[in-house]
Amino acid sequence: MSQALKIWKTLANKPAGKWTFSKLICLKAPYFSSISPVFETLRANYCEIKIKKQRAVLNHIGTVHAIAMCNMAELAGGTMTDATVPSTHRWIPKGMTVEYLKKAETDLTAIATPVEADFQWNQGSDYLVNVEVRNTANEKVFNAVITMWVSAKK
Repeated sequence: MSQALKIWKTLANKPAGKWTFSKLICLKAPYFSSISPVFETLRANYCEIKIKKQRAVLNHIGTVHAIAMCNMAELAGGTMTDATVPSTHRWIPKGMTVEYLKKAETDLTAIATPVEADFQWNQGSDYLVNVEVRNTANEKVFNAVITMWVSAKK
């Protein structure tokens, strides 16, 4: 089990536990703090995070900026991958393809899941993660497929 997943399991059901976990992740990877994420769910093969529509993530037309959604997707996809990859392996983002489907005019929720449910871990391969970002009406506003390079630890 990854360190992040161990910490999540310790904190998630405690008062302010999800908020505390989210802040700890942002201490480890400070750039993610720019979107003020809050983790809602984390387990192998699944991660859900939320962000508020607030000034720090808005573009010039008052909607959530495309790059804020990319940031959200990378955080959800990376944390889900970390919780899923066996402890014998390591991972790193290799690329991301995104689609902006609709203006993001509300708070947002990102859900990351693997593209292939029964992935075979080997010496080195691409692991694809799908991230859907939805608005408060549950409409998909953004989609990303992130390619993670997963390889056995040396």
